[in-house]
Amino acid sequence: MHIRCAASIALLAAVVAPVTAAEPDYPVKQIRFVVANLAGGTSDILARVVGAKLSESWKQQVITDNRPGASGLIGNEMVAKAPPDGYTYLVADLGSTTITVLTHDKTTLDLQRDFAPVTIISYSPHLFCVHPSVPAATIKQFIALAKARPGKFNFATAGQTTAPHFSGMLFVQRTGVTWEYIPGKGGVQAILDVASGQADVLFNGMLATLPYVKSGKLKLLAVSSEKRNTSLPDTPTVMESGVRDFVTGSWQGILAPGKTPPEILARMQTETRRILFTPDVREKLSGQGAEPMGSSPAETAEFMRRERERWSQLIRDTHYKL
Repeated sequence: MHIRCAASIALLAAVVAPVTAAEPDYPVKQIRFVVANLAGGTSDILARVVGAKLSESWKQQVITDNRPGASGLIGNEMVAKAPPDGYTYLVADLGSTTITVLTHDKTTLDLQRDFAPVTIISYSPHLFCVHPSVPAATIKQFIALAKARPGKFNFATAGQTTAPHFSGMLFVQRTGVTWEYIPGKGGVQAILDVASGQADVLFNGMLATLPYVKSGKLKLLAVSSEKRNTSLPDTPTVMESGVRDFVTGSWQGILAPGKTPPEILARMQTETRRILFTPDVREKLSGQGAEPMGSSPAETAEFMRRERERWSQLIRDTHYKL
């Protein structure tokens, strides 16, 4: 999904109807945001930002409940099985959630049956980073180096079947490089693996990764957006560097259990969108390379349909097996 498509979702997000008389007092108790990975990742950061603001406006506590494991499947299944009453939500990378359900044969999850899309919170492009010791300053230099040393480099993933993992697979497909995948338990672990020198390269969401670039613990080679990011005007895109049709990133969103009443979904989407475009939140996210979205439930459902098509094609093309 290109940046211009992402931006159009934000611009076209409809003003949805308020909660009907069926739920006049919603919410009346604590709300739980389940994050299917460790604290400190992009989904976790956004869950806490939005949750804190929701707590203020709704006068009900919103807690973040980190449930990592099985490439997000543990957290996903927990939310899918929760009562559809508007008090449990999944805050996740929608691409990763889509891939996880597509690739785990043992799960009975069905994206369309078991989840009710609420909104896309934001888009954060992936940063292509290497350990500072890797002797490459550009994508072209890295590709040449990797081809000269096939299998030499280790690629740290946020976990098998996550969007950063599949971004690495897409990069391999487009460029012909080879590397070894090192699966982790979330984006933060992948970042730390590369920063410490235990792995060599990664793709990961800009929101969580940029602080490590600024501190010099990671060397940034490119950004995976369609156009250069305004926060990193001197950093080329992956496509600028010669890799065709390469736009990836973390589209963090909110999903509810299937059969959650539409009026509750509308209430959550409307308030989340309002929060995202308050000056302080918008400035905080934009300053770290995340584009606020606030899409409607229908637009979020359409985005997830496109993600299923996109990653299903890569799975077929690469004959990927978990």
